[in-house]
Amino acid sequence: MTEQYNFLDQITAYSSCANACEQCASVCLQEGDAAHYRCIELCRDCADLCRLTATLMLRNSPYVAVASQLCRVACLACAEECIQHASQHCQECARTCQVCAEEPLPESA
Repeated sequence: MTEQYNFLDQITAYSSCANACEQCASVCLQEGDAAHYRCIELCRDCADLCRLTATLMLRNSPYVAVASQLCRVACLACAEECIQHASQHCQECARTCQVCAEEPLPESA
């Protein structure tokens, strides 16, 4: 079995988080509410970092541990922002980000 299968749960969590963040950012943009500007920024950054981290895991990259730590920081920041907004998509994004942030971090290579 190859190493990337050891990361299957994390890859799934990161992918789900990226999708939730993209959805949240898209809906917030369509709503056009300036109060959601920070939410959109954080969602976009979080989605990008989650996708990158999942890809690095699939490659068994030596940068997985560092990327995972940065991803956790982004997920926590995004969750903290999104939880402040009452909309369903923000609440779902916050929940998904929190789940992602709670995934165990891989050890450094």
